[in-house]
Amino acid sequence: MTRLPSDPAQTTLVLTDSQVEAIVSSAEAGLDVRRRYQFFVWIQGSLQVLLPHQLTVCGAYARTRHELQFETFNSVPVDAELLSGFTDSRSPLLTQLQEMWLRARCKPVTLNFEIPPQDNESALQELLRSAGFKELLAHGVSRPQRPNEIETFFVLASQTAPFTPRQRLCLELLLPHMHSTWQRVQVVERELRELPPPQMARPASASQITERERQILSWLREGCSNPQIGETLGISALTVKNHVQKILRKLGAANRAQAVAIAISLNLLSSSARPGELTPTRR
Repeated sequence: MTRLPSDPAQTTLVLTDSQVEAIVSSAEAGLDVRRRYQFFVWIQGSLQVLLPHQLTVCGAYARTRHELQFETFNSVPVDAELLSGFTDSRSPLLTQLQEMWLRARCKPVTLNFEIPPQDNESALQELLRSAGFKELLAHGVSRPQRPNEIETFFVLASQTAPFTPRQRLCLELLLPHMHSTWQRVQVVERELRELPPPQMARPASASQITERERQILSWLREGCSNPQIGETLGISALTVKNHVQKILRKLGAANRAQAVAIAISLNLLSSSARPGELTPTRR
């Protein structure tokens, strides 16, 4: 058993060795997450073992909109109106949770639905109660020395049981990794959205792409690093780097993401890396 303090005013909580191992495993796995779909797979792994929940709401501060922008991930069927309510950054419930979190001095907070409904419940709270959710657990990250300027905010919704003090501690320990992983996903997804439309006709360049370069393109599409690709293909990271540079020149791409976008538009990846043929090494 491993003892870890939560709040000095509270009794010291005890995490099991398996919980500590799951936290480390989840943190390590998060380093490979770059895309939205990869984030969903990640939160369904060790994070789900530590914090059983069926709905995840992730918010990140959008500089262009000057407010938190929320997205949802659900592992069970959830009413579309409920999901829509959680993507409204100005919804009364999300505002309430952020205010509760700030009053708690940026510590995890919960909102329980097992108690009788209150007269001032929002429409979103009524939908959660009707869908069988028992409790929400919320936590976030603010800018240093500026608690009111929230950078990321996460809400976990459980249909099974209220969250325990030990689970709230697990969320505190995992929060830095959730924060950095979600911010990385936002950057990568934004870069992909901002790419210029790929040129659809590059027959000469496309014909010059070798089978090995197709394989490397397939792993670039998955967000793999040069060392990971090299280990998978049995070549050095420097050789992978040289291949990537050749790919960029042949496709006239400015960076890896643009090269992948062009390759997809030219169907260069349709026949490479068939399921079971290659498996990238994840660390």
